[in-house]
Amino acid sequence: MRSVKSLLAAAAASMMSTAAFAADLPIAAPPMYAPPPPAEFSGWYLRGDVGMTNQRLKSLTSTDPNAAAFTSTGMGFDSSMLWDLGVGYQFNNWFRVDVTGQYRGRANFHGTQFAPAGVFGPTFAENNNYSGSKSETVIMANGYVDLGTWWCVTPFVGGGLGASYNRISGFRDDGVIYNGGVLNNSVTYAADAGKWNFAWALHAGLAYHVTPSVTVELAYSYMNLGDATTGANSNFAGSAVAQNPWTMHNITSNDLKLGVRWDLDSPLPPPPPPLIRKG
Repeated sequence: MRSVKSLLAAAAASMMSTAAFAADLPIAAPPMYAPPPPAEFSGWYLRGDVGMTNQRLKSLTSTDPNAAAFTSTGMGFDSSMLWDLGVGYQFNNWFRVDVTGQYRGRANFHGTQFAPAGVFGPTFAENNNYSGSKSETVIMANGYVDLGTWWCVTPFVGGGLGASYNRISGFRDDGVIYNGGVLNNSVTYAADAGKWNFAWALHAGLAYHVTPSVTVELAYSYMNLGDATTGANSNFAGSAVAQNPWTMHNITSNDLKLGVRWDLDSPLPPPPPPLIRKG
């Protein structure tokens, strides 16, 4: 009987010492929670944009042999609206492409070219004031790289290649000529005309994911639209004049746009859990 009691006492003492030793061991930290990686998404989308243009040109010239002798000043355009629609495909979470058709509204043009006395002779001077407007229709294929998403905001960069139909309307040359003490005025009109050019663009912006299928974009684009050329010239009486048409060279634009993308294949949110009534 004493041996049984001794065995039980020894077992109890061993259990207590083991428990005390276990209490002294450090408690293992719970495993860190790692959110699941975002699911890869691909599919078609529609897009639409509205914005403002800020355009400029490198030079205004004609094939008149005396054109190079004139000095240009104040050449530029007023701002105008732009609108575009397009369709695209998102290949994964970081790369997408789209094709857009863009209309750029009429931007008023203004500028002056002058030849002071001494260029063509000691008593000859000429000043030409230009006015008119220009618009474009642009077809462009674009590619974008999305740079990651933080708090539903995704910065992106991209580029595009395409063609631009540049049209000049209502071009007018109001000239003042001083020759040997006599002052004369001249008015020349150019017929409306347009031409297709190679065009390219660079893009950058921020996209905000409003819902899984709707994304709002604030974007900047640098556009190179090529050249634009007027039609044939005539004077105020409607008679043809010898001066050749004018060409606006290397038209570029800094555009600011606000756009919306609608994902056509975005995954639907999971259905809500079933309602359970108690009682």
